[in-house]
Amino acid sequence: MTRKNRPWLFYDTTASVCTTCLRQVEAKIVIKGDNVYLDKWCPAHGSERILIADDAAYYRLGREVYVKSPEMPDQFNTRMVHGCPYDCGLCPDHMQHSCLSVVEITEQCNLRCPVCYAESGPEKQSHRSLAEVEAMFDAIVANETEPDVVQLSGGEPTLHPDFFAILDAAKSRPIRHLMINTNGLRLAREPEFVARLASYKPGIEIYLQFDSLHDDVLQQMRGADLAEIHERALANLEAHGISTTLVMTVKRGVNDEQIGEVIQHGLQYRCVRGVTLQPVSDVGRNLDFEAQRHRLTISEVRRRVAEQSGVFTLDDIVPVPCNPDTLAMGYAVKLGDEVLPLTRHLGPETLLAGPRNTIVFERDPAMKEAVFKLFSTNHSPVSQANCLSALLCCLPTISAPDLGYENVFRVLIVQFMDAANLDLRALKKSCVHFAQPDGRLIPFEAYNLFYRGEALARTQVIQAEIEQATARRQAVPGVARVIDEAG
Repeated sequence: MTRKNRPWLFYDTTASVCTTCLRQVEAKIVIKGDNVYLDKWCPAHGSERILIADDAAYYRLGREVYVKSPEMPDQFNTRMVHGCPYDCGLCPDHMQHSCLSVVEITEQCNLRCPVCYAESGPEKQSHRSLAEVEAMFDAIVANETEPDVVQLSGGEPTLHPDFFAILDAAKSRPIRHLMINTNGLRLAREPEFVARLASYKPGIEIYLQFDSLHDDVLQQMRGADLAEIHERALANLEAHGISTTLVMTVKRGVNDEQIGEVIQHGLQYRCVRGVTLQPVSDVGRNLDFEAQRHRLTISEVRRRVAEQSGVFTLDDIVPVPCNPDTLAMGYAVKLGDEVLPLTRHLGPETLLAGPRNTIVFERDPAMKEAVFKLFSTNHSPVSQANCLSALLCCLPTISAPDLGYENVFRVLIVQFMDAANLDLRALKKSCVHFAQPDGRLIPFEAYNLFYRGEALARTQVIQAEIEQATARRQAVPGVARVIDEAG
């Protein structure tokens, strides 16, 4: 008897949520040709098949090679009661500490971007109090002791009336690196504001919104002509030598053919440390768009980097070990007019050897030695130290006063999952977390889908349903005892 075979490879089981009702559902990973899909089924809303990669070999590289043991926070903040993703805060089921902690200090913004996940805008006037912000800083420190990277976000954080007092509060705590997520309007229009920012160096970085060099594209992404604004902001940052990352939200058919142009533009500035590419996700204000048509997978963005950048090849963009499903990176060194890709020469064994998932070169002698060997025929030890300020951090790296950050250039791909492609296995490894004044740290995707604004009420309904179902099960004689004995 000849048995019928399915036309795809069953790769793994996982869990997700129904895109319609956001209740947890079983899911599986299947591979068909070069495409990798998340298949899920909801009893109420039926089946879904979501493309999560178009390069099966790359996907398997992240699942089978670039994998590190989870590194835990110093404490957990919530109990496991309802199951993932309804216990966030972090609960003991979470498998990763905070590589980057986000502190939203305001809902107000001087733009109203069509792709904004926070739905900020000029009409919103709510600011976190300084006391609330300090409580969020303290929550991060409690979980991390010495947080690697803390990012001020919003809204537009530079609009907060106590902005510099917040910087002072951050600097008074053992935070290694402080980032400011900004659209750049104040940086462009107020040189004196940038000069004051420079007084907080080292250990400060600007995370500058930079979706395109062209106003027709920026109108679609941000609803404003910003090309000149971005150039004036970069000029002011360059004048003061403030470490900067260009952040490009990437949307299919809108600006995904401009990735190489943005990378090449960033290479012209000494202050630009690299480019972060964030494929648009179906959350916040972007719910107005057709997500399946516009969402790009990491493997697609990786291929565009290789095809367009003129610097990086596919071998230079590798999975980030702490969460390879959602993060990829490539590093190069800038030596005069030369840009030398670095990642391809190191291999996974070097990337996995660091003591933390945020692998900071200047504090890792073994990593430093490996890179020095790589460049030993070209540079003296002194020039090597000046050229390689930081290496292979899974999120934007840490400045140090005695190392030349201007010689390091990174490309980072960050895919924030939405309800369609949410893989709870990957969510449990999320290392980007939103801090809350009550001491919780909530993974980025979980916060936007389940805990931000009106989404919280829907989550509370699901939590209540879970509690009622648990109570009914426990009311059956012997069930609670059997569960306890099963561990």
